[in-house]
Amino acid sequence: MKAFVDKNTCIGCGICPDVCPEVFEMDADGKAVASDSEVPDDILDNAKDAEDQCPVDAISVR
Repeated sequence: MKAFVDKNTCIGCGICPDVCPEVFEMDADGKAVASDSEVPDDILDNAKDAEDQCPVDAISVR
C-alpha cells in the first residue's frame, strides 16, 4: 500500500506526521507529503490512523 496527500486539500495541521512520522512529513510550504515508498506492514495501522484523523480528508492510503 502507498500513502498519498492531496496538497490542494491539505491545511497543514501537522497531525499526520505526529501520528505516523515514518510516512508523513511537512514540506517547506507547510503542507504534508507522503513517502514515495510502500508503507511497511508494521506501520500500516499508523498510516491508516493518520488518514482517519486528517480533518479535511486529504490523505488516502491504498
